[in-house]
Amino acid sequence: MLLAVDRSKFVDIDVAWEWWIALLGVISVLLLVDLLVVHKESHEVRTKEAAIESVVWISIGLAFGLVVWWSFGGAAAGEYYSGYLIEKSLSVDNVFVWALILSYFAVPPKYQHRVLFWGIFGALVMRAVFIFAGVALIEKFDWVLYVFGAFLLFTALKLVFSEDEHVDPSKSRFLKLVHKVVPLTDQMDGQKLFTKVSGKRLATPLFAVLLLVEATDVLFAVDSVPAVLAVSHEQFIVFASNAFAILGLRALYFLLADMHARFSYLQEGLAIILAFVGVKMLIHTWYHIPTWLSLTVIAIVLVASIGFSLKQSEQADTIEIPSE
Repeated sequence: MLLAVDRSKFVDIDVAWEWWIALLGVISVLLLVDLLVVHKESHEVRTKEAAIESVVWISIGLAFGLVVWWSFGGAAAGEYYSGYLIEKSLSVDNVFVWALILSYFAVPPKYQHRVLFWGIFGALVMRAVFIFAGVALIEKFDWVLYVFGAFLLFTALKLVFSEDEHVDPSKSRFLKLVHKVVPLTDQMDGQKLFTKVSGKRLATPLFAVLLLVEATDVLFAVDSVPAVLAVSHEQFIVFASNAFAILGLRALYFLLADMHARFSYLQEGLAIILAFVGVKMLIHTWYHIPTWLSLTVIAIVLVASIGFSLKQSEQADTIEIPSE
């Protein structure tokens, strides 16, 4: 006999449809302001601008957590912040994959934001599908939690024992399929995804980049969505935490894209987080790890991995190169 998930271990709130409309409205307004006001003209995003935008996006995400706290209580806010922190930390690795893809296709810096904007838009839609499907499966089949937990443990071990592997665009089967299905041109046409060549409508390289960005996000969602579902089964909270974490990824990309070498312990930190939430899922029948403890562990691991990485990077920078 299949056991139902014990909802008492997680927040169970009654979210009126007005809340969903408000959430989607806020996300839509933020995207429109970013596209039509802040980045209306294509330009290269400098480090200072990216840092300011990152602070703004993170502040918005944290502020929404206060709204959840005020509206649904501290337990709901705890689940939101836990989900937000998990998604934010796991998405950092996604940033470096974007850097590899954009570098491989030699996308000019001033056009990169527009590609990532539509990539984020598509990611929000796909995450919504993943989240609703995941919650529905968990509510109907309790054993799915064990599958998710085992998969997260496997992913964590893979991160620890495998070398730093990233997507190689030149070997992407998905990209080869795109070339077969969609007529492409090798020439850029500003930041347009489609252009006309000799009267024929063709996709530009930016379109191929966008599709590859979307494809890689699906792969990352396979890890991150089950991880967030380990701390909350409330669809509104899970989607909101994912959405606000993802919205700030573009700014984070322009801030961190060239700093992969400085985060040498990030992979180990992400592995520990994935292993922790995987274990949380596997033992949920016997013991429910409190949300506050999950949030604390994830925060400590993330801060420690970044701190150790920066410390090692500073030590490496101070090594004097012997003069000949």
